[in-house]
Amino acid sequence: MYFAALLARTEDGWEASDLELDDVESLSDLIDLARSAAVDDDTVVALIEQEDAWFGVIRVDGEEDPRYFVSNASAADRSSYGSMLTKELLGSVDEDDDLDELDLDGTEDGEDEPVASYTDEEDDADGTRTGSGAEPVPAGPLGDPRLLDDLGVGHKELMSLDGDALAEIADALGATEVLEAVR
Repeated sequence: MYFAALLARTEDGWEASDLELDDVESLSDLIDLARSAAVDDDTVVALIEQEDAWFGVIRVDGEEDPRYFVSNASAADRSSYGSMLTKELLGSVDEDDDLDELDLDGTEDGEDEPVASYTDEEDDADGTRTGSGAEPVPAGPLGDPRLLDDLGVGHKELMSLDGDALAEIADALGATEVLEAVR
């Protein structure tokens, strides 16, 4: 089960909106949703988590390139939305990647368990995943841990978050109430 929300910075603080993942088929779709939530091209932070397995943060500032962080890349890589982020961060995004074969809740049609089989991927001895010619997916944080430094969440703090990380991020941003309103 996923939870996702957008936090858009305004003159009066943060506005939160529930991020409807049903219409997201690519990372570009997610970035477009974040940009459309921006107020006067100000900062938008997209937060996504899959239960307590991993969380991801995407920061969009106007038309600048988005910045990404994933708390546990190997766990995220095993889920549909997380794999979009890990592929982007590892530079292995393929324009032809299609997520239609998954329900994007981490299960295939009719299954209750997360998808665990990969056609051309293997586990290395250290537990990281590799694909055909792709970089190994690390078993820890991946991305830009400094993406929230200027907003009150230091990189060391971001990298050490676990449990209800999104609530802790929202608290540091001063957006707890608006995030809880969309949960």
